[in-house]
Amino acid sequence: MIKFFTIGSKDVGIDLGTANILVTLKGKGIVLKEPSVVAIDRKTGNIVATGLEAKEMLGRTPEQIKAVRPLKDGVIADFTATQLMLKNLIQKIDKRYNLGRPRVVVGVPSGITEVEERAVEESVMQAGAKEVYLIEEPMAAAIGAALDVAEPSGNIIVDIGGGTTEVAVISLGGIVVSYSLRIAGDELDEDIVNYVKREMNLAIGETTAEQIKMKIGCAMPLMTEMSMEIRGRDLTDGLPRNVQITSAQVEEAMKESIQKIIDIVKTTLEKTPPELASDIMEKGIVLAGGGALIQNLDKLLSIETGMPVYIAEEPLDCVVRGTGKTLEDLENLKTVLINARKRR
Repeated sequence: MIKFFTIGSKDVGIDLGTANILVTLKGKGIVLKEPSVVAIDRKTGNIVATGLEAKEMLGRTPEQIKAVRPLKDGVIADFTATQLMLKNLIQKIDKRYNLGRPRVVVGVPSGITEVEERAVEESVMQAGAKEVYLIEEPMAAAIGAALDVAEPSGNIIVDIGGGTTEVAVISLGGIVVSYSLRIAGDELDEDIVNYVKREMNLAIGETTAEQIKMKIGCAMPLMTEMSMEIRGRDLTDGLPRNVQITSAQVEEAMKESIQKIIDIVKTTLEKTPPELASDIMEKGIVLAGGGALIQNLDKLLSIETGMPVYIAEEPLDCVVRGTGKTLEDLENLKTVLINARKRR
């Protein structure tokens, strides 16, 4: 999700994603980047830690502390934890930049329901916002990837985040065709956990699985196979054990989910009007989000679609950069705000 704070001349854009929070400040660029995790004291309800410190607590906390990722599949799964995390985030920014009560624009998956929309709006308002607007996440990603979304020509963006994969065809400042698939980085991590459990009889955590994905994950065989040593709990005797896992094994683990991502891109292309499809054939497909960094995913997608595929510059930062660019021209871009359209 994305949020924009505008207080007088101070504009802040926040990409509040399932996996990571990124914050950009006008004139300063990205000023905050940390995991979307919060640790809460069960007895008092107070925040113990947020971000990287809280992520390191996942699976390691005593009974009185719970460390959670309050967003799942791109939307709020734990309303209270999200609200506490947002308050903490706003306080952090306010201490440094004296924001006051901000105006907020929130980026949401294109497949979000009205109930989920209201949950996002309410959570942000209760966290201290003055106004809340919603924008579809792939639009912000496209703007951040430097696509000219206002021109009368087709562009396609594939944003693979932590909770969702967003595919959108954009033309004349609007989304013409879009699909939101709740299979993305988190699902790939889960695939690796399940594979290691099934094939190696070893239990590992999500953090270890994420490290495996980032270091040796691939969508097609690499020219030189890679491997890494991992540690987990042997499911037979319950004792710690080290094993080697290869990039070929990780490819096999993620294969089914990656194919579903490719299939949703194909479905989007099939539903695209012919005139825009010809534009896309010429310009190619742009990959954004953390999933774009999976080795050889661009090559596999190009083979499957027959189109050129490009990875956006700094794909992890596309959404937050898009928030900053949108803020600079918010009045002219109100047509891309979901609830602004509904209010007209």
